[in-house]
Amino acid sequence: MEYLAIVLFVLIFILILRGYPVAFTLGGISIAFAYGVSLWAPELFQMSTFYLLPSRIMGVVNNYVLMAVPLFIFMGIMLEKSGLAQSLLETMAMMFGQVRGGLAISVVIVGALLAASTGIVGATVVTMGLISLPTMLKRGYSTELSTGVIASSGTLGQIIPPSIVLVLLADTINSSSKGSSSVDVGALFSAALLPGLLLVGLYVLYILFKSFLNKEDAPSIPAEEIAEFRGKNFGLKVLKVLFLPLLLIVLVLGSIFTGVASPTEASAIGAIGATLLVILQKKFSYAVVKEVVQETAKLTAMVFFILLGATTFTLVFRSLGGDAYLRELIVSSALSPMLFLLLVMLVVFIAGFFIDFIEIVFIIVPVVTPVFNALGVDMLWVGVLIALNLQTSFLTPPFGFALFYLKGVTPPEVTTRQIYRGIIPFIIIQLLIVAIVLFFPEVILKS
Repeated sequence: MEYLAIVLFVLIFILILRGYPVAFTLGGISIAFAYGVSLWAPELFQMSTFYLLPSRIMGVVNNYVLMAVPLFIFMGIMLEKSGLAQSLLETMAMMFGQVRGGLAISVVIVGALLAASTGIVGATVVTMGLISLPTMLKRGYSTELSTGVIASSGTLGQIIPPSIVLVLLADTINSSSKGSSSVDVGALFSAALLPGLLLVGLYVLYILFKSFLNKEDAPSIPAEEIAEFRGKNFGLKVLKVLFLPLLLIVLVLGSIFTGVASPTEASAIGAIGATLLVILQKKFSYAVVKEVVQETAKLTAMVFFILLGATTFTLVFRSLGGDAYLRELIVSSALSPMLFLLLVMLVVFIAGFFIDFIEIVFIIVPVVTPVFNALGVDMLWVGVLIALNLQTSFLTPPFGFALFYLKGVTPPEVTTRQIYRGIIPFIIIQLLIVAIVLFFPEVILKS
């Protein structure tokens, strides 16, 4: 009767696709389904199993690693208020202005810097869209290239650490492994850094190639305008604009990679550093602090409510024997570890067309992790692959959230069709990186 667990999984998946709230669907449907099964077949599920739920919930609430989530969110929103993105874009544009596609390259580099500083996709895409899109269109850049560059650069926060999705992935994998395999957040950050940098490099190469093929799509900035901007003390301007965010990145990531601080401790460093950056930019005020705290509370509450719902779902799913059933199904079908991994990657990719990355992490990852452990697959490798796949989900129509964020701040003349066309080359680049990490795991495992 283990198939009942699969029925529960499919039912929740369908309801989420229909638009029901994720947190309450995960928790509520799991409890209702378990209650129905206990009445129909008490031998399959005892409601006394829910006595375990309070301890599981307290385990989530007391999880030291998850303290990094609100702190990284606070850091990202605070940096958004500092005006950092605008200063970086203006300076980078003039640094690369004489190169065809230089403005688009500057958007990619600033997107990478913001990713390593904030890790919040929505804030980055909206900020970059408001600041850079009007400028790119005014300078004659094609709409498709402009929107594609902004949307794809804004999602780099999914894979370039410190990334909230990497924190959630590590915690979900560890809580689903039953002690058989664990993934350290710092190790996941370290493993994800190289694929993130490869993405940045391939984005830049594509822009150069595109501007070489069609010069009208990405014109260079006039030399006299660059000369006027640079004027006196240009080197000092560059140093001032780049030094503070780079210092913050080094402090946060460097402390993690060198083992000086845990990811949670580093997130506290980042939150304090971001606040100091806003003070130095002379944009610190009671109104800013109030807005940052409110937004942090909203996003944190959303994440943790979904996490608590996912904890309830996992308890019911396992109590019904769902994880054991899946494991036996895979073993009996003689499915190789690589084939199963490819199947999971396909499911995650397709799911990304319709549901949010947090929902995928909390629904699919707990189900497949025990199977990967039984097959002896390195969960660090799987974690990076899923993170890359989830980043792609932000860009895939029809429900790519980065596309929605960008559309919300574009001028009326920019159509949804143009945004969809512009993002296709960048989705292909992301899938290429997924393939590289999939077939050459040593790229990350030895990095």
